[in-house]
Amino acid sequence: MQSIIAKNGCETPEPVKAQVKGSIPSWLQGTLLRNGPGLFSVGDSQYNHWFDGLSLIHSFTFGNGEVTYRSKFLKSDTYKKNVKADRIVVSEFGTMIYPDPCKNIFSRAFTHLSNVIPDFTDNNLINIIRYGQDYYASSEVNYINQINPDTLETVSKMNYRNHIALNLATAHPHYDDEGNTYNMGTAIMGFGRPKYVIFKVPVDASDKEHKKPALRKVQQVCSIPFRSTLFPSYFHSFGMTENYIVFVEQAFKLDIIKLATAYFRGVNWGGCLKFDKDDINLFHVINRKTGKVISTRFYSDAMVVFHHINAYEDDGHVVFDLIGYKDGKLYDMFYLHNIKQETDNFIETHKSFSQPICQRFVLPLNVHKESPRGSNLVTLKDTSAQAVMQENGSVYCQPDTLFEGLELPGINYDFNAKKYRYFYGSRLEWSPHPNKIAKFDIITRTHIEWKKDNCFPSEPVFVASPGAVEEDDGVILSSVISPDPNISPFMLVLNAKTFEEIALAYIPTSVHMDLHGLFIPAAV
Repeated sequence: MQSIIAKNGCETPEPVKAQVKGSIPSWLQGTLLRNGPGLFSVGDSQYNHWFDGLSLIHSFTFGNGEVTYRSKFLKSDTYKKNVKADRIVVSEFGTMIYPDPCKNIFSRAFTHLSNVIPDFTDNNLINIIRYGQDYYASSEVNYINQINPDTLETVSKMNYRNHIALNLATAHPHYDDEGNTYNMGTAIMGFGRPKYVIFKVPVDASDKEHKKPALRKVQQVCSIPFRSTLFPSYFHSFGMTENYIVFVEQAFKLDIIKLATAYFRGVNWGGCLKFDKDDINLFHVINRKTGKVISTRFYSDAMVVFHHINAYEDDGHVVFDLIGYKDGKLYDMFYLHNIKQETDNFIETHKSFSQPICQRFVLPLNVHKESPRGSNLVTLKDTSAQAVMQENGSVYCQPDTLFEGLELPGINYDFNAKKYRYFYGSRLEWSPHPNKIAKFDIITRTHIEWKKDNCFPSEPVFVASPGAVEEDDGVILSSVISPDPNISPFMLVLNAKTFEEIALAYIPTSVHMDLHGLFIPAAV
């Protein structure tokens, strides 16, 4: 399996028709856009890390019971520079690039100076996100690239910093019921006091000709100062309820001094992250309508968080579900020299791999100075999560463990920020690459799975049936690849209630392993 993960992908720029086995529901109309790394070497030079690969975007378009597939490399500035030079010339998360020694001394000196404050790559390989009615390939830096969701053409490069003071921003925004987009970023250098920034882009931010950037209408909701100026928390996502944003300021941190000097020390950007197991995680709760931060100091034991599952309010509490790790070793597993190991060696080498644990935290909102010390302030009956008042007035939170061994979570997004029952995800048991997908029932604490021998599914995406009332009335979509040359890649369509196969749409071309994406319903 490891060999196909890090294999260079190729473009299928013109749509090709899938061969459907089974029956695609006639109501399923729209396009599933997916993003992920697809090119791991340029010329004779190779990347070190799977998250360095150049973005290859692909789409699965559903209509009239048929599926068509196409893929294109994101034509980022990074892609163009690398292809022109026929080698990797732009640094990535796990690969630091140095100037060609054949260049003259003045251009080398300029390159060194310009790396004091890193200008990040625009290789946006993590997700597809929406601002207004425009779609962007995104990663976690200040650049995003607008794409045409129909043709996958790259439209234009956008810099957050031209619109809001940010050096970094997540690739996992939230969308409210009206279609407004909420996201978070970090202002580290050049913007006054370092801070985390929460911002909103209104649903009507795009102009009809799509000529003006939707970000021109960005609104800052609030900012939160770092608790440690030189060690801001790394964050990949955040939670949102009807009224609040939940931000986990975790013990997995970015070393700013190391980042600013990484180039000269021969350290890659990934090496600037560190996990402080003796620290704590702080939970910030911000009213997303007023920007006011709740003053109670909620905290938990140290853990690493990449993905939030969902969050909601219930009887005076904020309930939020996330996937936590006991350490920060997950990124290390994706170095290509690890991925390329044979499966048995990989398992042996990574026996200490910290399992992803789906956990529920509950934060009581009505904490006051008179709350009894040492008592659990959670009054909800359907969870064992605790929030215990400490002598100093802060609240120590312990989670309710929901499920172990699941990542890349998804839900019926109509239930985002609302009380919900089900989540879906990729099962991670022996490797960082999933070979099963699962559906978890929070009420019964049971799960069901789909798997096929020698098949590796991508993150499951839920699409609701038209007029659905029940939360799991719909389908699950997942792109599946196999190292077996006799198994063509296929788009899997499952009944979300039962996890039974409805259809397999076999793609007559190569398909790469991806990360995240977005389903765009067809215009009615």
